[in-house]
Amino acid sequence: MSSSNPSPGTVERAFEAALYADSDTALDAGASLLAADPGSDAELARRGEEFVAAAWRRGWQPADVVRIVRRELDDVHIQLVSALILSENRTPRTPRWAAQLEELASEARASRTDRFSYATAVLELYRLLLRLPTIEPLDVPRQDAPHAPRDTRMLTRIRALLAKAEATGFPEEAEALSAKAQELMARHSIDEALLAARAHAKDAPGAFRIGVEPPYETAKAVLLDAVAGANRCRAVWNEPLGFSTVVGFEPDLEAAELLYTSLLVQATAAMTKAEAAQRAGGRKRTKTFRQSFLAAYAHRIGDRLASATEGQEAATEGELLPVLAARDVAVADHMDRMFPETVTTRLRGVSDAAGWHEGAAAADRAQVKGRPPLR
Repeated sequence: MSSSNPSPGTVERAFEAALYADSDTALDAGASLLAADPGSDAELARRGEEFVAAAWRRGWQPADVVRIVRRELDDVHIQLVSALILSENRTPRTPRWAAQLEELASEARASRTDRFSYATAVLELYRLLLRLPTIEPLDVPRQDAPHAPRDTRMLTRIRALLAKAEATGFPEEAEALSAKAQELMARHSIDEALLAARAHAKDAPGAFRIGVEPPYETAKAVLLDAVAGANRCRAVWNEPLGFSTVVGFEPDLEAAELLYTSLLVQATAAMTKAEAAQRAGGRKRTKTFRQSFLAAYAHRIGDRLASATEGQEAATEGELLPVLAARDVAVADHMDRMFPETVTTRLRGVSDAAGWHEGAAAADRAQVKGRPPLR
């Protein structure tokens, strides 16, 4: 008895028509097939979950996927991919992974219109997911490794201080709030390092990614690198994909993320204010002013944080010195394994003297102190 192979289903035929070609004609052909067959919806969603799972195997995490979709496509695609991620991630892999899923809950809203438009958006999203490159995987923490207890109250206080620093219109108050926040971050990191050492915890460095996107992305990447270094972390920028990977121990990663986010908000506010004053004086070089402002801000913050770190290391003594030294080596080794080849990027397009001057002055006003001397 002979038999013929079954013909491919609607979803497979739509994929063959649309996913592997970039033309609008191919996209319309695939969307038409899906729109005409309501019975294909469940299979279409299942295949979407497979594309999401494939992204995890290529090193991506939920926030990374949403970031690239936001960068390349539209709001409807963000809603679609958020719903897919939440459907596929029935068991979060790490605490950071779980936090990313919580943030996606508000994005996964249903906004379906006609079937053809919906099918078109789904195929556009799947085209992007299919072509995501492989990136460096972020290590998953060992489930059997004991961890020092986390002081969530301290992190809440730090976030509150930085939020006030961002909101205030008085530079002196912002200085005091930022300095206090950095002091608490330093103490939080040191306390957790000592707790882990005394408990003989098998703690190890981890990593997270943070978006570093246009405009003025080089200056933002330099700022993040300076903040990461001040908090005993390392940062590597992936310019084509618009993010930096920060490597370090978890308390230091939290500190670097909080401080970078706050300083970027403060820098943007200061830049807007300085730019308004320049324009009131008749100057109109908005783009070059902003680029030079942020470049100077990043450069100056880097110098100040480096000086603060050197002073702190000179004051470090006792049992903490070998603990921090061992952690520095572990972070460097972890980064070398993740990124065996890196290149140095320089700031480009810095040509506005007034912008550079104003940016450096704003960085001085930010006055972020290093870790306090230990007693």
